[in-house]
Amino acid sequence: MRVLFAVFPAAAHVHPIVPLAWALQNAGHDVRVAIHPDAVGLVTEAGLAAVPLGARHKLAGVVEFNSNLDLLDSLDDTLSLDTEDDSARWETQWEVIRNVLLVYQPVLPDLVDFVQDWKPDLVVWDPFCVPAGVAARVGGAAQARFLWGRDNIGWLRAKSLEQLAARGAGPADDPLMPLMSNMLVPYGLEYEEEFLTGQWTIDPMPQGMRLPIDLPYTGVRRLPYNGAAALPAWVHQQPERPRVVLTLGIGGRGRQLFRQSGVSFPEVVEAVAGLDVELVATVGAAEREAVGTTPDNVRLIEYMPLNHLLPTCSAIIHHGGGGTFAAAVAHQVPQLVTPMPFWGEAATAQYVADSGAGLVIDSSQFTPDALRKSLTRLLDDRSFRDGAAALYQEMQAAPSPSDLVPVLQELTARHRR
Repeated sequence: MRVLFAVFPAAAHVHPIVPLAWALQNAGHDVRVAIHPDAVGLVTEAGLAAVPLGARHKLAGVVEFNSNLDLLDSLDDTLSLDTEDDSARWETQWEVIRNVLLVYQPVLPDLVDFVQDWKPDLVVWDPFCVPAGVAARVGGAAQARFLWGRDNIGWLRAKSLEQLAARGAGPADDPLMPLMSNMLVPYGLEYEEEFLTGQWTIDPMPQGMRLPIDLPYTGVRRLPYNGAAALPAWVHQQPERPRVVLTLGIGGRGRQLFRQSGVSFPEVVEAVAGLDVELVATVGAAEREAVGTTPDNVRLIEYMPLNHLLPTCSAIIHHGGGGTFAAAVAHQVPQLVTPMPFWGEAATAQYVADSGAGLVIDSSQFTPDALRKSLTRLLDDRSFRDGAAALYQEMQAAPSPSDLVPVLQELTARHRR
């Protein structure tokens, strides 16, 4: 079976697909990953074959987020869903999502050309890469989405369809149609919902975090992959005191924590360094330089893949990112979450707390004293380690990527044209 992944050119979008791509490859299937030319390194460092698609100027603004982390400061909470909110905020979110989906549209001709040349049996695509579903139809391939977070797009589309039905509106009144028609008409296609939400969706989210949407989902366990790195010796050594990692993620709004809370990074370091712990903080150069003299029990590093760092950690402090959450769960590490909502961070934090696997500090209540007290409680109270172990067992109940491979073979045979 030939499988093409079409991925949005950002580390937070590439990393989640890697374990499934490996599983397919290890089962003897031929795998390719279509991505922007300037983001191929994210794919090749994982040992996967990259297909650079699109001229460099296409999506250049998106790719720049990988090298210029200051751009992450432009993100906000517009796309963070509150499904209990009865206001019309979702309509604004749906409009923003439609604009986001426009970003990948220029890659469609290149995707179609590659699909027609390589003839994949299955196209697995990022929710932001809607043109991949169109290319799959043109090439006769089966196609499925792969989520990297909660299915905000599916939920917003369902709300839109409900509103259109309540108004008795037809397709001409659907604000999604101009976006989709621009992609479909050149290939003689008419709109079907699967062009937006896939023939099915591969969902790595825990069952308790999924949104109530009437779509076909296939669950998979999210295994941690956080990139490649040369590892220093201390990573493998058992620390003399509890090791705590602080990370703000590789995407999303984590970097805005200090500005939004009004607490500086040096204050955070001072608060944690005063405890009998070893702090490992993965932060940018500006934050490292602001500390001045680094305490003996603190390590300030630029980046370290969490799946290698967490096995020796007793706790993790983070902003609610999906990749960080998945890595912490996989290594049964209690979590202290200050959610910085961008997509599903608030829901992640609530799920951690409800599972007894950690604590939550709202950014408005994030102070050095609150951090110190919550971290002390997280380390001293055995129940959080038990909660982390229980959350790990819950995640283990989901099919592994290798378990999913025969399922994908069956679904591909059923949906391929």
